[in-house]
Amino acid sequence: MKLSVVILCWNDLNVISDCIQSIIAGTHSTEYEIIVSDNGSSDGSSEFIRKNFPPCRVVENGKNLRFALGNNVGIKASCGEYVLILNPDTIIHDGSLDRLIQFADRHPEAGAFGCRVLNPDGSYQISARPFPTIRGEWIAATFLRPLAYLANYFVSDTYTGWNGDTEREVDWQSGCCVMFRGDLLKQLGGFDEQFFYYYEEVDLCKRVRMAGRPILFTPNATITHLGGQSTRRFKLAFELDKYITRYRYFYKYYGRKGVKSCRRVSLASLRIRLLGHSLLQILRPGEQRMDGLELIRASIEWNKRIDPVRLVEAGEEPDFAPRAAARIT
Repeated sequence: MKLSVVILCWNDLNVISDCIQSIIAGTHSTEYEIIVSDNGSSDGSSEFIRKNFPPCRVVENGKNLRFALGNNVGIKASCGEYVLILNPDTIIHDGSLDRLIQFADRHPEAGAFGCRVLNPDGSYQISARPFPTIRGEWIAATFLRPLAYLANYFVSDTYTGWNGDTEREVDWQSGCCVMFRGDLLKQLGGFDEQFFYYYEEVDLCKRVRMAGRPILFTPNATITHLGGQSTRRFKLAFELDKYITRYRYFYKYYGRKGVKSCRRVSLASLRIRLLGHSLLQILRPGEQRMDGLELIRASIEWNKRIDPVRLVEAGEEPDFAPRAAARIT
């Protein structure tokens, strides 16, 4: 088997059909299998896939294992030379998987591969980024990204001036669509399951790089990513999950000192965002911006209360009942 496509599903009946159909209709020269790892969907996703796409293999997890563990189940069931991790809210453009495989075959030195990702309106969606660092977080928080046009020292959380239109080596590729060599992926143990949502693909790509294998990007393979299908349902929960796994990532690679620095820059960034959004709300008031302000305030409150070292080492979280919680959950 040349390619295993692993799709994690959690109540994604409204989008996963188009995703699977785009793979089937648009893949012409590559032998592939589709594995759907279902995280306890209650919307009939599994039954629908079995009925309408019988070649797909559906693995029933019985409950929501989250991103890392749920994908690891699919990875363990795969047998492809390459394994593509794919979100269910994506559309594969015609011939893209064939071209991605051809690109990978031309680059045996690489361990993982990224492709061009578009928003539903056809605009470029940033999917390949540099690895997070404390310096980069401060640059992004203080809106100094444009200085990267003058010096690489200021490269932060994006590749300034690059819009995914050329081949290049990247640090990491978004988990909405990232392909790994199957043997290397299994050798590394798949995703680190402490990163239950956010930073899973960052960590895995970092371990690929630490194994001496680059991650290469090609614009000749393209997908459309709808984005945010789950996070829109539970805004605050996913926002706090992002900070939990962010602290775990910085602790893993930078230790206690790094995770404390991460908390400082997180609070600084949130306060700057709060100031900016508050000014905009005064000038152009709106309910959506008000919801965003409540989300930022809740995130500040939670991060002020947290001890990131204790969070990572002992799993201690603060008692937390944010104001106006009903607006942001």
